[in-house]
Amino acid sequence: MLRNMNNLAGNYAQQGRWKEAEDVQVRETCKRMLGAEQPNTLGSMNILVNVLGSRTMDGGGKLEAQSEKDAPVTWMSLPHKRQLIILTLARLSEPLVQTSLQAYMFYQLKSFDETLPDSVIATQAGLMASSFTGAQFLTAMMWGRLSDSEKGGRKLVIMIGLLGTMFSCIGFGFSKTFWQAMIFRTMGGALNGNVGVMRTMVSEIIQEKKYQSRAFLLFPMTFNIGVIIGPILGGLLANPAGTYPKLFGHIAWLRKYPYAPPNLLSALFLFSAATGIFFGLSETLESIRHNEDFGTKCGRKIKEIVFRRRADSSHAYAALAGDELADSAIEGPVEMSPFTPVQQPERRKAIPRWRKRLPFRRIFTYNVICTLIAHALVATHLGAFNNLWFVFLSTPVDDPAHPIPPDYRRRLPFIFTGGLGMPPRDVGLAMSVLGIIGIMMQLLIYPKVSTKLGVVKSWRIFLYCFPLAYLLVPFLAIVPSKSPPPAEKDGILVWLALCCVLFVQVTGRTFVLPATTILVNNASPHPSVLGTMHGIAQSLSSAGRTIGPSLGGTFYGMGLRHGIVGAVWWGLSGWAIVNCIFSNWVREGDGHEVKLEGDDEAEAEWQADALRRGEIRG
Repeated sequence: MLRNMNNLAGNYAQQGRWKEAEDVQVRETCKRMLGAEQPNTLGSMNILVNVLGSRTMDGGGKLEAQSEKDAPVTWMSLPHKRQLIILTLARLSEPLVQTSLQAYMFYQLKSFDETLPDSVIATQAGLMASSFTGAQFLTAMMWGRLSDSEKGGRKLVIMIGLLGTMFSCIGFGFSKTFWQAMIFRTMGGALNGNVGVMRTMVSEIIQEKKYQSRAFLLFPMTFNIGVIIGPILGGLLANPAGTYPKLFGHIAWLRKYPYAPPNLLSALFLFSAATGIFFGLSETLESIRHNEDFGTKCGRKIKEIVFRRRADSSHAYAALAGDELADSAIEGPVEMSPFTPVQQPERRKAIPRWRKRLPFRRIFTYNVICTLIAHALVATHLGAFNNLWFVFLSTPVDDPAHPIPPDYRRRLPFIFTGGLGMPPRDVGLAMSVLGIIGIMMQLLIYPKVSTKLGVVKSWRIFLYCFPLAYLLVPFLAIVPSKSPPPAEKDGILVWLALCCVLFVQVTGRTFVLPATTILVNNASPHPSVLGTMHGIAQSLSSAGRTIGPSLGGTFYGMGLRHGIVGAVWWGLSGWAIVNCIFSNWVREGDGHEVKLEGDDEAEAEWQADALRRGEIRG
């Protein structure tokens, strides 16, 4: 009898036959047989009893499910942490690259033609920032559609984005003219549709709404980590031959390409992220997630070699073909004993969750349109701020002895000009303050406040932080400095004022960005177009991040020429107020506003199939 039981256990475990979970008598019979005939030999039947027990619908199962539902959400309670970590590290590489670039872009553009005035450099910086997002605007929807297709998938699109941006960084670092740099930045944007696809994957990995506020916070947190590390690395590595002449002054290629080192480091980060995605990330697109993945298969083999954990096929259960998302359904300690190997039958193809795909023209419901417009408004003023901020920090301090324009005279509170005149090292430090403040708020304040207020309410309230921050930014140019002009602004008053302004801006960003992502995700009218929805959102976001920096840079240059550096900032404040007003038309959806014929039947069949496979609990 024991041999038969062992064979049965091996058969169930290797084939993934969870259909028996629907029959409680199977579980009770197995328990009784084990308890009566072999009370001390749970052995290989233990895995069957544990798994079936977790899927029964008796009173104990209901109590356990209710206990899990009522349990408070913590960072450690997030499911599928391994997949989230891989995605988060991949997302980290991109803001790290972008913020590293901002620390020295003003000076790299200046090196292309040192005869150009600062107002022209400011305009070029805006165009350079817009080239990346402008290309994304044209291609993000295409990448979103490809990520929804069986011919592409989420993982392939992310790999293309990371590697495309990597080659863009290398080319940008070795550029010698403004137009060469523009071409490489545009190429990087055209090949990168990752933000929308990564958000789609998070929503597919974390489907319970109670976990979404923390899961969708991971990407804004990576932005803040990138803002801390990126500018410092960029500032330290930019122009090493000029900054550290004794160490690097004799190296010819560093003198010829002074801004290549930070870009090469960025390329290394992107390549590492692409490697992690290839070997460790499981596909989440429902129609192909059960297909064999060469990358994750290689990753498992490498893990076995590195950690020397090759399982003996005659003395252990073989891992089911699949991915971590499916494997995680089996939880808790498992004891195993030898059993007779059985031949594993051919795996059936998973039943698709949705039989029909929502037509593109039906995506744009009233709430979808309002949510996307609000998303674009946020992206526009944030994109303008991110570009103008580092330009403002790098702009030379107003020198009364040499006024620009020549007939300029300061007349407070609105007629004044100049920036803070910081070198790349200090620009990197000042930008890192953004990330430090953001990380602290996201870890300590955001989860509690967001849970208490809810997504929509917290989003609407904290949108008002932006117009206040933009109103105050230009006044940093007139804060008393320890050093007289034209020296850079420094001293405790300057840094205290800078931190106060950034605190207001980062507070808004901490609450608004994850809430905006959740609203876009839940506004999707049908699950079959979730990737497309995020692709559209990224296209509009890219459009905003193209228009914002380009117009912002243009008006900033005009303000410098006319002696009113604050004009563009106050215009940005007005734009943010419009965003606050428009937010009242946005509501939180449920992700399935439109019902297609056959949805209910398809969902029921998918749940039954997933239960048999052990991917969900009964």
